[in-house]
Amino acid sequence: MSEIDPSESANAQIAGLNSRRAALRLLDAVLRTGTPLEAALSTATKGLERSEDRAFAHAIAGHVLRRLGDLDQLIDSATAQPLAMDAKARMVLRIALVQALVLKTPAHAVIATCLPLVEGGPKRLVHGVLGTLLRKGATLPDDRGSLPEPVAMRWGSAWGMNVLSAAKQALASPPPTDITLRDAAATQGFCDSLGGNSLAPGHVRLHDNAAIPALEGFASGEWWVQDLAASLPARLLGNSRGGDALDLCAAPGGKTMQLAASGWKVTALDLSEKRMRRLLENLERTSLDAEIVVDDVRKWQTDAQFDAILLDAPCSATGIFRRHPDVLHRVRPKDIATLAELQSELLDRALGWLKPSGKLVYATCSLEPAEGEQQIETFLERHPDVMIDPITADELPAGIPANDRGWVRLLPGMIAEQGGLDGFFIARLKYR
Repeated sequence: MSEIDPSESANAQIAGLNSRRAALRLLDAVLRTGTPLEAALSTATKGLERSEDRAFAHAIAGHVLRRLGDLDQLIDSATAQPLAMDAKARMVLRIALVQALVLKTPAHAVIATCLPLVEGGPKRLVHGVLGTLLRKGATLPDDRGSLPEPVAMRWGSAWGMNVLSAAKQALASPPPTDITLRDAAATQGFCDSLGGNSLAPGHVRLHDNAAIPALEGFASGEWWVQDLAASLPARLLGNSRGGDALDLCAAPGGKTMQLAASGWKVTALDLSEKRMRRLLENLERTSLDAEIVVDDVRKWQTDAQFDAILLDAPCSATGIFRRHPDVLHRVRPKDIATLAELQSELLDRALGWLKPSGKLVYATCSLEPAEGEQQIETFLERHPDVMIDPITADELPAGIPANDRGWVRLLPGMIAEQGGLDGFFIARLKYR
């Protein structure tokens, strides 16, 4: 039988230590291997039995990613020699500072749970840096997060300094939760019962952190979680009385459910069998119907033609940075270029299934012009028989402008007073 290391035995008794270890694993997965935060969550938090502990690890990692640049500035201000960006000591200090400065964890608990994370490493350094910063009253900005420099340069060039400032403000804290209702006529009723407010018919914005499955109407399938921005592409196809709609890259199904609830006969196609199982579960919960196809859009063969096609294309997802700050640290320009090529291929395929009188909506939850404006410009050059079907102001929630080119570009800072919304690009197309 192997001997038990006394330090490991003592560490096992420190309350909350395992949550911090899980947060360390989460950050390592995102920053070192480029794994999405949500994808790493199950493995990183394995062994944490309480949901509260898993949620705390997730919260620590998320706040570190929101404040990474500012955290590193603090750390560098208190070290004689800069720590390597991937040094474990730097990562532990990030975790400790977020707890002390953002989550308001008591200093004694921060120190007790961070030092064991560098067991066998520079404990004295970590303790000294942390103690120095806490004694001198170090703070982080209350009203903004910190964007990685490459992202700030891209977005500043594309959208200007006002949008860049708004993005930093939006990054400071997680956004409110939006839900989409199966029946738009129930909007006011759910605003009243859930204590939310509505920015569009069939939409309710929630402002507390209640557990979603426990809220009225979820189990009975009367609504699903969906950011207001993400609901717009399907809204822009309108209602139908049995018209044929094709939802490409459909999982996990928010837009499929919107289309079905609006009277469309929906074919939902996605490559991921796992994600399509989730779509089926959502359809069952909401008592809505759709034909499910698991296939690759680039290979799928059908003779069918559709009145409406929705392509919410795979993209960098940089527009959902408020909810998933890890995208800011994972996505590189080469990823954006690769995804733009895929989007072009999917758009060309989708057009082949559109009826002459039909409408095609293209959308990406991206703040990169290559996946939005530039994508559509080059598509129209390839297909001179296709034109923009202009989206008008009366089709959009108040405060969201229609672009003079006829498409919609959702940017940080829009409807900020109401809680903001995700970044998106949406264009509606039709044959000339």
